[in-house]
Formats: sequence, C-alpha cells, structure tokens
Amino acid sequence: MSEENLAASEKELSDAVDEVLNEATAVVDEVATLTSDLQRLQAEYANYRKRVDRDRQLTSELAFAAVLSELLPVLDDLDRAGEHGELTGGFKAVADRINSIVEKLGLSKFSDAPVTFNPEIHEALTHETSTEVTEPTATKILQPGYKFKDRVIRAARVAVTEPEVSK
Repeated sequence: MSEENLAASEKELSDAVDEVLNEATAVVDEVATLTSDLQRLQAEYANYRKRVDRDRQLTSELAFAAVLSELLPVLDDLDRAGEHGELTGGFKAVADRINSIVEKLGLSKFSDAPVTFNPEIHEALTHETSTEVTEPTATKILQPGYKFKDRVIRAARVAVTEPEVSK
C-alpha cells in the first residue's frame, strides 16, 4: 500500500471514529436530558403527594371540627345541668359518655380563670377595672372555650378586668 492510500485509510478511520464518538456523545446527552427530566418529574410527584396528603388531613380535621362545633351547645347544656345537680342516674352516664367521646376525638375545653386576657382564645363580654390586677385579665369564665387539636373552635367568653388607672 502506498503512503497516500495509508493516509487516506487513516483519515477515513479517524473520520469514522469521530462520527461514532459524536453519535455516542449525542446519545449520552439525550440520556442525561431524559434522566434530569425524570428526576424533575419524580420530585414534582413527591411534592404533589405531600400536598395531597396534607390537604386530605386538613380536610378531615376541618370536617371533625365542624361536627364538633355543632355539638358545643349540647355540651354547654350538659355542663349547666351538672352545675344544677340535674345529672343523675342514666342521664349522667350518657353525659359522661358523650364527654369522653368528644375528648377522645380531640376536643378539649379550656376555662381557666384568672389568666391573662388573650384575644386569640378569649372573647370579652364584660369589662371591669380593679387595683388587684396589673394587666388585662380574664377573671371570670362566662362560657368555656373549646379547641380541636390546636385550632380554637369557640373562644372562651369571659369577664375582663383591667388595671385601674390612677388619675
């Protein structure tokens, strides 16, 4: 073989190798692009699942809160009946059972007094002044408040006492 033929053969071989390498690079780039697209879609799907699960949980809690808020007048009536000594016998057993069920579902009553007035959990119905307090204080609970988990379903209705301003 002559040198010209050898050089031409090497050039053809070099061109063929370059062409194969370019095709391989294109395939690798396409695989990398598809891999990044797949990873992005997987991340979007994972975020979607988390959001759906969170929304499902929130919807469930809101439904429970709505049902429990409809029961609050009944619970108030049971409390008043207990205060007046009208809960006896079978009726007391039913009242105790209702209270234990709503507590098991996550409803909790808050009715501590005296405590610092907090407008997020208290609704002021009356207002007084006194030298015995140093800050606005819920001194008397007129109607207890209820929470479902961390959400206030009904604010406690309270009598608020503020410090007396000296003139």
